[in-house]
Amino acid sequence: MKYKFIIFDWDGTLMDSAAKIVNCMQLAAKQCGVAVPSAEEVGGIIGISLRPAIQKLFNTADEVLTDQLFEAYKNTFIEQDRTPSPMFDGADALLSALKADNRTLAVATGKARRGLDRCWNNTGTGVYFSYSRTADDAESKPSPDMILQLLAEAGVAPEEAVMIGDTTFDMQMARDAGVDRIGVSFGVHAQVHLENYAPQTVVHSLGELQAYLLAH
Repeated sequence: MKYKFIIFDWDGTLMDSAAKIVNCMQLAAKQCGVAVPSAEEVGGIIGISLRPAIQKLFNTADEVLTDQLFEAYKNTFIEQDRTPSPMFDGADALLSALKADNRTLAVATGKARRGLDRCWNNTGTGVYFSYSRTADDAESKPSPDMILQLLAEAGVAPEEAVMIGDTTFDMQMARDAGVDRIGVSFGVHAQVHLENYAPQTVVHSLGELQAYLLAH
């Protein structure tokens, strides 16, 4: 077993939530009276923690506007938008197989802690994960802080771990933490961009990811 510690991104890697994130960000922009970003533009910031993502997306350092968009997005996400966010096909089978193979699983996500907890409760997948870092716990991706914290807490060497994600932020974070990385092609960033960070492989389904990880 090479990878005894497997770190997953959440949105766009295990959960198909991009459409909901795009819709909520566009609705937040409308509510705050600013130019509505395109789906492609919103996709470009998925994976970053919410506050820096808003500032990057709307090209603003205005803290008041950032706060307004931040609150509008959160309220829309929780209270108004009903866009479904299912787990990707094969997620439960993947996580169950890895746990059965005595792998230790973790999450490194730009979601807030309560957002990740909500996802775990709604999907019943929290039982698979021993460690996690969120936007509330660490510096935003692509800083390696989340991974470095996880490695330290778990007492795992970088060469025993792998990061799995759908964005260049995940790939850069892993690279800068000295950890192997696997890209998934079905999230928000194209495979060609993921490959700029020299991943060990890029997979096209969670079934393919399961086969790869069980062989490594």
